[in-house]
Amino acid sequence: MAGRPVKHSLTLRGHRTSVSLEDEFWQEFRAIAKENNRPINGLAAEIDADRGTASGLASAIRIYVLRHLKQQAATGADR
Repeated sequence: MAGRPVKHSLTLRGHRTSVSLEDEFWQEFRAIAKENNRPINGLAAEIDADRGTASGLASAIRIYVLRHLKQQAATGADR
């Protein structure tokens, strides 16, 4: 069962910010960045730039993680 969201610090284009994510989402987000040889701050900045104003950064990261995992499941990809 997922715990409460925890604040995690990020730096987006030179500015410090934080996102509140459940540990499961944070761990998957870190794993996605690692498997793509991307710094977590760079991936977060890309998601931030693509999200528009309709959702917050934490929600956009959750959706990114969910879509990534669904894509892996559909293609049978494994880490």
